[in-house]
Amino acid sequence: MIAPSDRFERAIAAFDAANAEDPTPIDVGGEARPRELVQAERLSAWMTRLYPEASEALRLAARCQHLRRWEIPRKSYADGRIGYLEWRKELSRFHARKAAEILRSVGYDDDTIARVERINKKTSIKADAEVQAMEDALCLAFLDHELAEFAAEHEDDKIVDIVQKTWRKMSARGHEEALKLPLTGRAGELVRKALAAESG
Repeated sequence: MIAPSDRFERAIAAFDAANAEDPTPIDVGGEARPRELVQAERLSAWMTRLYPEASEALRLAARCQHLRRWEIPRKSYADGRIGYLEWRKELSRFHARKAAEILRSVGYDDDTIARVERINKKTSIKADAEVQAMEDALCLAFLDHELAEFAAEHEDDKIVDIVQKTWRKMSARGHEEALKLPLTGRAGELVRKALAAESG
């Protein structure tokens, strides 16, 4: 029988081991590391920074939000919005199933597993404070770590639109932290343009 005090650490370790199998590396400070493992660590870090009082279920959800995502690639679905939405729906079910397997294996009860799934599926985002917390952390991790690279690959109008949509998903707390990010260069300019249009 696994002690309750050990369950959390065992779950995090199992999530990380699963994501460490991602065959796609990204460069982090000159070191090649598995993409999904790095993204899970970054999301957890933002969650801790934003909400140090986060519940155990919320902290678990942050570490397994995109668990083994590479196993269902976007290219396995049709191009266009319909294909994208079908892909996202299947991913949601897949992540929930994989996370539940790990959580159950280390001794979590069905209520906790269901709560983690609800947070990760972002059910009732504006009504559920923990779901909103997840959205804030996801948006900030994107702005902090991925926007500059994404901006280099796409036209200005697309980036402005994405930033505006991202901004609308966030809470006032998320906005406060986003405005502190040291966004520079083209990415920073496009963020400022997007927010100016939002406020105007």
